[in-house]
Amino acid sequence: MKNTVLTIMEQKIKKDKITMLTAYDYTTARLMDESGVNSILVGDSLGMVILGYEDTLSVTMEDMIHHTKAVARGCRHALVIADMPFMSYQTSVYDAVIHAGQLIKEGRAQAVKLEGGEQVCPQIKAITEASIPVVAHIGLTPQSVNTFGGYKVQGRDEKAARQLLKDAKAVEEAGAFAVVLECVPDKLAAVITESIHIPTIGIGAGPDCDGQVLVYQDMLSMYSEFKPKFVKSFANLGDMMTAAFKQYIEETKAGIFPGKEHVFSIADEIIEKLY
Repeated sequence: MKNTVLTIMEQKIKKDKITMLTAYDYTTARLMDESGVNSILVGDSLGMVILGYEDTLSVTMEDMIHHTKAVARGCRHALVIADMPFMSYQTSVYDAVIHAGQLIKEGRAQAVKLEGGEQVCPQIKAITEASIPVVAHIGLTPQSVNTFGGYKVQGRDEKAARQLLKDAKAVEEAGAFAVVLECVPDKLAAVITESIHIPTIGIGAGPDCDGQVLVYQDMLSMYSEFKPKFVKSFANLGDMMTAAFKQYIEETKAGIFPGKEHVFSIADEIIEKLY
């Protein structure tokens, strides 16, 4: 069954946990899609895990469109959501709608995600009025890393907690169909989840959210530069890949690979005529 904005929203009502993972290429997206994940996020996290940047701020619209296209080709069932990169929506409501439209029209996403609470509600409202579904993102918003002074848990004091609750209600009112809660205390995330009608997708926000999202390189231990507390390693694929690469190098240098089973034959008499 194809996952849509409506089926994702219905999962909150049914208390059926929503599953979301990031992907940035066709092959990975196809494997995830076949596994039955509800949604795939083409995150601007690709700046760090794919392009090798220190943060997400250097990711461009061209980057996002390129990778979203690849992911969309690999998905038959999962809802494809594309991140709006830094400065693609902060400059004006007009820019936000144009760039969201590009991710849908050129990237073939079915929804877009942008960071921020009350301050981006005009953008959320305008994008949704253009018939483009929006996922909001509050709490730790990585595009604001310089403002936060690093990747820190958000909402720990009363003022900040009240603001996050206010932000969640505001983005719902503006038209977002779901909201990502990143690095938010679990009890606060539970209060937010109970207080709004749209699904909450947690990443470092505890088990009471309506769903969860992880960067796939994190869950497979493929990215060693930075490991957040909230990440669980479901497979140590990084070590397996390194071991496979080393074995390939060793067997190639030793002349073991390619073996007889890997080559194509030709009649000896044809070879003899070449001399």
